[in-house]
Amino acid sequence: MAEPTFEWDEAKNLENQQKHDVGFYAAQHAFLDKNRVIAEGRNHSHGENRYFCFGLDEAGDGVLTVRFTYRFGRIRIIGAGYWRKGKKVYEQENSLQR
Repeated sequence: MAEPTFEWDEAKNLENQQKHDVGFYAAQHAFLDKNRVIAEGRNHSHGENRYFCFGLDEAGDGVLTVRFTYRFGRIRIIGAGYWRKGKKVYEQENSLQR
């Protein structure tokens, strides 16, 4: 299986870093978590499907919530942060699997 390819808008990445203290490069680690949870979000105004990835950060001690979509075979990161709701989803889903 091929590794996923990521992309993002650099201006949005900088804005996200200032707002949520998470860069999109670091957000990619959530997708590497074998226990990650992918959830479908609401359709965007342009009819584009949006998704959420809840997964551990690189250090393995925080749960990242990453908003993303698929474009041209790539995962396009739209936003990321450490949000309580995302942590709750991750912990609930993973407690059911044990």
